[in-house]
Amino acid sequence: MFLSGRQTEILDIAKAEGRVLVEDLAARFSVTPQTIRKDLNDLCDGHVLTRIHGGAIFPGGTENVKYEARRSIAASEKLAIGRATADLIPDKASLFINIGTTTEAVGEALVDHQELMVITNNINVASRLRLFPSIEVVIAGGVVRHSDGGIVGEAAVDFIRQFKVDYAVIGASAIDPDGALLDFDFREVRVAQAIMANARHVVLVADSTKFERTAPVRIGHLSQVHTFVTDDCNVESLRKVCAESGINLIETSQKLLS
Repeated sequence: MFLSGRQTEILDIAKAEGRVLVEDLAARFSVTPQTIRKDLNDLCDGHVLTRIHGGAIFPGGTENVKYEARRSIAASEKLAIGRATADLIPDKASLFINIGTTTEAVGEALVDHQELMVITNNINVASRLRLFPSIEVVIAGGVVRHSDGGIVGEAAVDFIRQFKVDYAVIGASAIDPDGALLDFDFREVRVAQAIMANARHVVLVADSTKFERTAPVRIGHLSQVHTFVTDDCNVESLRKVCAESGINLIETSQKLLS
């Protein structure tokens, strides 16, 4: 595709930062938000960026967005998802918390719980929750990813298989319209699958930008979880999977309206 000078610069920014926002770009280039939206639509139509609410992310295929950029994408939605998920977890429960910025929001929302046992392969979750004497933290062994502090690999899988817990909190990098749960790192997927297999109740946490993305490695299917917590399930086919599979669908945007 042919890119204008501004579009080329937008793409370079997205590559460097992981995402771009309409309002920021409009101010940077001294143009209207409508002009930037057209630029982003052109770039997304050319499959070099992936549209999200309020902007776009890079890339949309085989490589994940940088950790700091992921933390800022849908940040308020993730906080609400974290609080709603924490409300599902009773005191004195045992649970897995997997890698991801949304699962980290769940960990943050659990700090007032009592007598929890949290098993995690997420260094960020472990570092935060270890500060609270009422929460016992057990951390998996394995290869630590430099990008986000996630612990992956067969050692982590073997460690997870030693437990059978009350709840598992998992995320996904992308969710296809047919309900496929997807990620980028096959080593992370192996750990996620072990977590799902060794929990009595699996909670999937994912904001609605995940419906707009794709990733190459299959974790499993939406029908394998018991509860799905999101801000807005705006894909009708996913609603249908939830209804047909008896999944408890919690939408934080609807809770705010009620």
